Amino acid sequence: MTAPALTRITASGVTLLGDERRPGGVTLAFTERTGGVSMPPYASLNLGSRCGDDPAAVAENRRRALGALGAERLLANLVEPRQVHGSDVVVVRSSEPSALAAAREEAALGRDAVVCTCADVPVLLCFADCVPIVLVAGGGFAVVHSGWRGTIARIGAKALGVLCAETGARPQDALAYVGPHILGEDYEVSHELCGRFVAEFGDGARVGERNLDLAFCVDAALADAGVPRTSIAHAGVSTPRATERFYSYRAEAGTCGRHAALAFM
Repeated sequence: MTAPALTRITASGVTLLGDERRPGGVTLAFTERTGGVSMPPYASLNLGSRCGDDPAAVAENRRRALGALGAERLLANLVEPRQVHGSDVVVVRSSEPSALAAAREEAALGRDAVVCTCADVPVLLCFADCVPIVLVAGGGFAVVHSGWRGTIARIGAKALGVLCAETGARPQDALAYVGPHILGEDYEVSHELCGRFVAEFGDGARVGERNLDLAFCVDAALADAGVPRTSIAHAGVSTPRATERFYSYRAEAGTCGRHAALAFM
């Protein structure tokens, strides 16, 4: 597969960051917050079902997001885990109703990564400062939610291991896409937490006195797992500084919608 790249795309009023080349037959995107029907403080393309928004608005927003990717017909197959800032992974191997039901039941227990090896199953995870990761390998993909707890637990590398085990792909052949999140210059944490990350990932985990660079840590974990750094693409947008485009839990005082990482084969 060729090197990954993210391009800003607008379709049907919805703006996305995606790779138009569809590597490995995977369509992937990080959504922006415009083009939906949600009202403030969730305006407008809120895709999160657990932040207090009107469920009917969320359902319409999801239909629009999938429609912008040419996949509205797959809405009934959507898999969305209950995110708990953990490091567990659920695998979707079939779009058959019984297999989807079983995967959704497991995802509802609390999972922060979904590996999918079948066609016609869109996977959606939600974000508002944490790190979205999409991994692509021959025969499948993974969508990962990597907050600070997931990052220090190397959830991206763990999902990659599951993806490669399921598909037979090699880590060095995988592509990784890191979406919009709170960048190091905006993510001040405690000295103690910074120290834990420096011990795990090295000095590059810290920016200045006590700011945490999650992207550096995600990259380090994926590189340690075998992904070439040239195969990792970054959106390079800090969510608290771009609230006109993305949601930020920190910048919006905890009341906001969620943008998403979305992928399917």
